Amino acid sequence: MTHNAVRFRSTHRRSTLGGVALASAVSLLLWGAGTGAAAAQPGRPAASAAPVTATAVDSTTATPAPATGRPLTNLAHLNFLLDAVPLAQSAEHTTYRLAEQPTAQAPWTYANRNADGSYTRIGGGSLDAGTGHWSQGAYNADDIARTAVVYLRHWKLTGDATSREHAVQTLRSLTYLQTATGPNAGNVVLWQQADGTLTPSATPKELPDPSDSAESYWVARTLWALGEGYAAFAGTGAGADPAFAAFLQDRLHLSLDALNRQSLARYGTFDIADGVKVPAWLVAGGADASAEAALGLAAFSAANPSDTGVRTALTRLTEGVAAMSSGSLTQWPFGAILPWNKSQSLWHAWGGLAPAAVATAAAVLGRPDLLKAAVVDSAQFTPQLLAAGGPDNAWSPTPGEAQIAYDVDSRVEGLVATAKAANAPGPLDVAAIYAGWFFGANRSGLPAYNPATGTAIDGIERDGRVNPNSGAESTIHTLLTMLALDANPELRAKALGIEKTVATAGLSVVEAESGTISGGSVVTPASAWTGEANLSGGAYVSLTKDGSLSVPVPASDQARNVYPIVNQTEARSGNTSWASARGALGSTANGGAGAQGITDAPGRLLPLSLSRTLPAGATAVTGTSSGAAAIDALLLQPLVSTVSVTGPAGDSTLYVSAARESSVRTVLVPRGFRLEQAAYDAAGRPVAHADERGNPARASVTVAPGGFTVTHLARR
Repeated sequence: MTHNAVRFRSTHRRSTLGGVALASAVSLLLWGAGTGAAAAQPGRPAASAAPVTATAVDSTTATPAPATGRPLTNLAHLNFLLDAVPLAQSAEHTTYRLAEQPTAQAPWTYANRNADGSYTRIGGGSLDAGTGHWSQGAYNADDIARTAVVYLRHWKLTGDATSREHAVQTLRSLTYLQTATGPNAGNVVLWQQADGTLTPSATPKELPDPSDSAESYWVARTLWALGEGYAAFAGTGAGADPAFAAFLQDRLHLSLDALNRQSLARYGTFDIADGVKVPAWLVAGGADASAEAALGLAAFSAANPSDTGVRTALTRLTEGVAAMSSGSLTQWPFGAILPWNKSQSLWHAWGGLAPAAVATAAAVLGRPDLLKAAVVDSAQFTPQLLAAGGPDNAWSPTPGEAQIAYDVDSRVEGLVATAKAANAPGPLDVAAIYAGWFFGANRSGLPAYNPATGTAIDGIERDGRVNPNSGAESTIHTLLTMLALDANPELRAKALGIEKTVATAGLSVVEAESGTISGGSVVTPASAWTGEANLSGGAYVSLTKDGSLSVPVPASDQARNVYPIVNQTEARSGNTSWASARGALGSTANGGAGAQGITDAPGRLLPLSLSRTLPAGATAVTGTSSGAAAIDALLLQPLVSTVSVTGPAGDSTLYVSAARESSVRTVLVPRGFRLEQAAYDAAGRPVAHADERGNPARASVTVAPGGFTVTHLARR
């Protein structure tokens, strides 16, 4: 197993579909299985495992939305996942007032849905019936940290005293997992058993091993929770606790000191990844992990701006995250913040909170220069992601993974934070469509959240199959979205008005091996994983010098951008010239990927831009190579993509531009209706538009260059 495979598997260990893994296809491929294939999945109980406890709740039953004014956030299922954890004092592990309170609280990692609609709480890995220990553990620091964030935000939003107490107890549990002394001080043990025993080295093996031997996602998420915890308990308001806040500040500095010894010690230095300079000081090499740490540091710094150590770390982390902004309007990945400094051709949703972190930090630090990365990700990439089929877990580099609550929540939180920081309302309209995923606007057509019970589903496959389990991560991120909606009533109302995705028409993939080959052949390697990305369809076309490839493409009524996906070698190997029956489209380099540097494989698998668009009506794209070439697929991107949704609020459509000039689309309007438009530029700011009030049968939709327009059918 590659180091990257271990990295993904150890940091995101979620979800099963009745024994079939419902991780993203990225993870499935890394684990050696294809989409939908059975794969070993941490978190499945042993056959003899007995239920720990259960509650009669059914998250898959459609329920009406709450009455106006009633909150969406229901903590009942998260409360069910919580359990008391006995804590033993040791030199390396202690927590706040341990002598007076020898127990704390933590959520079970998974909750499998039973046939009767109840749930069984289970841990990660297999259960040893003799010891009662799981091969990983019952609880983990990632989920404990994010559970604390849910309770903190709920307490601050509602004043709920029970949530305040749960926040205290989960923060006490989390800080117990911090290693307090020795060379690993400030790092965090990931797994803990139900009896309080720590599992520094889990089975299957995870990196780092032991889990507190280096920085990690769980260190980053610990900082997130500690920062938000300090901000909530500091001061003199209702529920404030200066003594507890001071403890959280000390523990935040403990983990921050560890980062300063590790990745942040490399601040200002850069590594090379396939010829591209990338920041060397990201936590565990990730903009994803760094962003979640930055969320906590931003909350802390807003409450205590005089703490220069925290402010310095926040500045450095967010500079590193912003430096991972990649692509442009017509260059893959269209302005997304890439999550991992070891790949230039992989975006995954675990980096989804990066725009939220950068936008929040930009405001706290007074650094508007940082905001650009959040704006481009939120206003350009995120609408394209939605039009390509929704919040898929990864583009690697082609879209097409399962969808989970983490993906949706990170998009919603990023859009809300960016809209606020940039004073740009456009992202909120996009956020409403994303949030509609929880209410039925998804591939299954069913609600993914039950506000009557607080349960969520663990994911939806590309074919619409639903994972009915409701583990900690899915519950946590669903509730974070509900808290965001409850805190923004106008956004909440829009999201509740969306219950079905009618259609999407955006980025699509045509496999190279579907074409006619002259001077070449189809190659199917043993693994689709290159070390940095996945070959679409698990195969590619190898062309010899002067070889050609003619790929059939679906006809379209509009022009499209074409992105040949080329597995470029480090050495130069000529070019492939691309054309349609209407003329030349441009060329792509077969090699010249740049020095391998820190990546796990030489070369790079990347969608490359062409200089001209494919004309409307074209049905084939032909490439002729002047040297050896490896062509994986073609990405086709309409100049205007669309997402159509419906629900109690009526019919709406999102139009997304990938064009450098204004686009106009003519649409039919049913008799008795008029078309309302809200148009935004490439930064999500409003642009002039007019509601269509003329011919009742037709209307013109104008989309700004690189921007998006939301239309709504309203009765006259």
